Amino acid sequence: MGNVTLIGMPGSGKSTVGVLLAKALGFGFLDTDLVIQQREGALLQAILDEKGVPYFLDAEERAVRSVDCDRHVIAPGGSVVCREGAMEHLSAMGPVIYLRVPLEELKARIHNLDSRGIALEPGQTLEDILTLRAPLYEKYAGAVVDAAPGQTTAQTVSLVLEQVERLAPQLLTPVK
Repeated sequence: MGNVTLIGMPGSGKSTVGVLLAKALGFGFLDTDLVIQQREGALLQAILDEKGVPYFLDAEERAVRSVDCDRHVIAPGGSVVCREGAMEHLSAMGPVIYLRVPLEELKARIHNLDSRGIALEPGQTLEDILTLRAPLYEKYAGAVVDAAPGQTTAQTVSLVLEQVERLAPQLLTPVK
């Protein structure tokens, strides 16, 4: 399949960059958080509050594994890397690119940590989950794009396009 998946921490710009990347490629855009909400009939934060992080991660994996599309930019939740089955499914669908953002920039971008639907155990901080997930993002990514402070979204999209061209140049050819 010919999809591109963007992985990274909450606040890394997966959805923002993803929509612009989809436009640049002539692809559709899919935010898997919306798939989870539709399948579960609840908002992400409500699922986390009512059923806990392990249930949420399993629900996320089920939702991601249900995705069957072509020529889409896929933006999964930041916790998708916590379930190997979800990442195997996404990796089989096309290149996976990690949007890496420094911790201080993530802290500046995220102001609603307790209500945003982020898979955090009680007492965990953004730094804790970055420390846990960063090696997983690196493991599953075919490429890493640094979304540095001060970098525009357009610049990030351009860097991602360079990686798509390197990893899957056939995706840059419009369908006839």
